[in-house]
Amino acid sequence: MKAHKFTILIAAFLISFSSCEKYLEVDPAFSLGADNYFNSEQDYELALIGAYDLLQGSYLTQWIGEIASDNSIAGGESVTDTEGLHQIDNMTHDGVNNELRSILRFNYAGVTRCNYIMENKDKTDFDGKEIILGETRFLRAYYYFELVRYFGGVPLVIDRSIGSEEVTTIGRASKAEIYAQIESDLEYAVANLNWSQPVKGRATKGAALALLGKVYLFQNKFADAATVLDRVINEGNYSLMPNYEDLWLAANENNSETVFDVEYSALEGGSYDCLICLEGNAAAGFNGIRQYEGPFYADGNSYILPTSKLYNSFSVNDLRRDLSILHIDSFISIQADPGSISYATGGGGHTGYYNNKYIKRQAELGLPDDDLTSPLNYKVIRYADVLLMAAEAHNRNGNDGQALTYVNLVRARANMSDLSATGTLLTEQIWAERNLELAGEGHRFFDLVRTGKAADEIDGFQTGKHELFPLPQVEIDLSGGSWTQNPGY
Repeated sequence: MKAHKFTILIAAFLISFSSCEKYLEVDPAFSLGADNYFNSEQDYELALIGAYDLLQGSYLTQWIGEIASDNSIAGGESVTDTEGLHQIDNMTHDGVNNELRSILRFNYAGVTRCNYIMENKDKTDFDGKEIILGETRFLRAYYYFELVRYFGGVPLVIDRSIGSEEVTTIGRASKAEIYAQIESDLEYAVANLNWSQPVKGRATKGAALALLGKVYLFQNKFADAATVLDRVINEGNYSLMPNYEDLWLAANENNSETVFDVEYSALEGGSYDCLICLEGNAAAGFNGIRQYEGPFYADGNSYILPTSKLYNSFSVNDLRRDLSILHIDSFISIQADPGSISYATGGGGHTGYYNNKYIKRQAELGLPDDDLTSPLNYKVIRYADVLLMAAEAHNRNGNDGQALTYVNLVRARANMSDLSATGTLLTEQIWAERNLELAGEGHRFFDLVRTGKAADEIDGFQTGKHELFPLPQVEIDLSGGSWTQNPGY
């Protein structure tokens, strides 16, 4: 899909939400409106690539899902360096926060691009159009799922474009209404997508089922979640990678554990002026070791630093600990010439640990600025996550035997003994296992919130407030006040 990225200047799409000028360079002007577009299969394909493109903002969920939790601190050069992340880390964020505004704008831009395709879905017929529409509806479900997880009920616009005047008249839909639309989109995607795709990074039936299972889990619909996740396990051609370490190297991506990845490329340079414009994954460089000089790794910006609490939650026998979290001083001490290795710490905090999954490595450097152009894909859903979600769904639905089968498959790869508990104790163990298996991948905050554990684990978390993030105040103002703010902000 990356090879086609820059043929999609059509992805201007009349989208006012996008802040990236890359999509506004349409020449000749006004030549790509719906009246003279969507006349061929290629037009729909290029429009779909434009809809995929907003997935590039997934680096924000990898960051926020970790630092809003107990897993990581914001780090960075100083406490005012990307200040919004430090506010989220300290649970002092409010309606003026650049990172949260980006979350809302990027995901609504994705929704808008999907809606533009759906608005014109009947203009031209061709074989296989239902697959394109299935992918479109998968993406719209993904973007709305991000929005509802962060902000709760949001304005719901489906299959149509809206003008600037109408924006001020549309209020927030309920969470239930958003989830109902997400389920409808994913059910269509499941019915129309195949288990495999000829182009890597495109949505499949397995991806749609897995995301639907996750959506059910977030609503405590455990029987429904168990049913669809079992389909992924029993009908899909997925399996755990034998070696956990192999999962995190760019050379091994799109493997048997991949259910849905955001594809990144190192073959285009980038700058800090527009992070959503990047073709590379900004997370790896931001997460990297500041001013590092030594083997294997490369210098980065020391953001999103794991805590000692997370590191110490692993058993010393757990193979995942050091593959997930880099203990920098321990790593240096076992090198052939430790005295020649150096690094710096930032004023934003230092824990001694780095995210070893999404980190800058010498063998994976992209074009300049290589802090921004990592080829590492973001793993939205991988098979281990499916097994753990299915384990939780079966346990919460009273089928502990099946739950144990699934969770113990994940533990066996990590060199850990089988669990044997049942009932609520098993529930707690599955939740703990999720953090060990998925540490650093952006799931922790949302898992703590949906399981009711956030106040117990996150310093400064206020029940009744911090389950949701605030809507950006500027967006409330632009809506003419038709959007109400979340409680407590």
